[in-house]
Amino acid sequence: MLAYVPVPSLSSHQLLLFLLQVSLLLLMARALGWLANRVGMPAVAGELLVGVVLGPSLLGNVGPASQEWLFPPTPSQAHLLDALCQFAVILLVGVTGAHIDVKAVRTRMGTVVRVGLGALLVPLAAGIGVGFAFAPTLAPGDAERPLFALFLGVALCVSAIPVIAKTLSDMGLLHRDVGQLTLAAGMFDDAAGWLLLTVVSATATTTAGGSLALRMAGLAGFLLLVRLVGLRVVRAVLRRSAASAEQGPVLASAVVVVLLGAAATQALGLEAVFGAFVAGVCVGTAGPEVRARLAPLRAVVLSVLAPVFLAAAGLRIDLTALADPPVLLSAFVVLVVAVAGKFLGAYLGAYTSRLPHWEGIALGAGLNARGVVEIVVATVGLQIDILNTTSYTVVVLVAVSTSLMAPPVLRLAMRRVEQSAEEGLRAREYAQDWSTDRASPAPSTES
Repeated sequence: MLAYVPVPSLSSHQLLLFLLQVSLLLLMARALGWLANRVGMPAVAGELLVGVVLGPSLLGNVGPASQEWLFPPTPSQAHLLDALCQFAVILLVGVTGAHIDVKAVRTRMGTVVRVGLGALLVPLAAGIGVGFAFAPTLAPGDAERPLFALFLGVALCVSAIPVIAKTLSDMGLLHRDVGQLTLAAGMFDDAAGWLLLTVVSATATTTAGGSLALRMAGLAGFLLLVRLVGLRVVRAVLRRSAASAEQGPVLASAVVVVLLGAAATQALGLEAVFGAFVAGVCVGTAGPEVRARLAPLRAVVLSVLAPVFLAAAGLRIDLTALADPPVLLSAFVVLVVAVAGKFLGAYLGAYTSRLPHWEGIALGAGLNARGVVEIVVATVGLQIDILNTTSYTVVVLVAVSTSLMAPPVLRLAMRRVEQSAEEGLRAREYAQDWSTDRASPAPSTES
């Protein structure tokens, strides 16, 4: 029998720093997120600002000793916060996947595919072009230019379902056809984005012992296994858990499913977030009763774990890098290309689907919000050394800027889109469904 070999426990100072880090990040994230909402901006902007304040951009300049004491660059200390953030990302992506309405995607599949493909392929191609052009300025010295360009294309083509859903809810547009179509196309882009990220990550980390072909075969096998066996098993487990009068069993079962999905793709040499996303979709297919029982988990993830992750992600932003004129020019060009590419792609998809002009504009605005998803993508790029601090800062700035742009453009476009009778009926149904939930604003019935 193998004897258990004890490992040294955390020192009291390491534990103290970890507790202080998490407490400060969460407190400031909630406070600045609330302030951002008060001035009409999404909370993600305030939450990311925490890292800017506590990281190298501000505190690292005005109080470098304090910044280094609170966030020491030692691996053993940094890995504690990183582990918590990875856990937060996996659950955030899983919860997002659980609330994808698969039936909504099937209902208008043709339009969803056209809009989704346009909003995916145009910014992907534009991002690859910009990546090749600015690789000497933004890419790490040892990164291959084609791989960096492909990764930047993936970063610019994604959309963020959590930010889109929050924006549409806050603006009372969830009941509108444009809102439903934006969410469905965003779901399409999200799934494609995670798949592309998995391919790029596998390419970047492939070694002699594990070829890209084997990893892609593993991915295909994973998806096939989920389709043939996983869905049924997950549904059976969650429905049996939901039969309990207690809340704990269904919540624990959902978390375990998401973590196992993440572990499966991680074991295949792929991104854990993709497995978490697929597992979350499986959880969502268990039915509306199961999804309703997940409300406490969603609240903890969105109110506690996600703000800590976003604040910690901001710690890696170094705005002083923008003081270099070539980097500032690169950041401006990347932002313009990201916004224009997503707008043009979504509008072309709407045009080929014969949707009105202003609905195409609204779709472009809604799908432009990249928020949390692009930040997750940027974090992965930093971990696998495709991005450095400078390029990471540029990508995160695109995520924040596009999330801030979406609400005013949506508001402008939707003023010119008349509300149909069917949308009015849907609005009244939503208002009745939400009348007992004071935390969720009922959608506006105005056109």
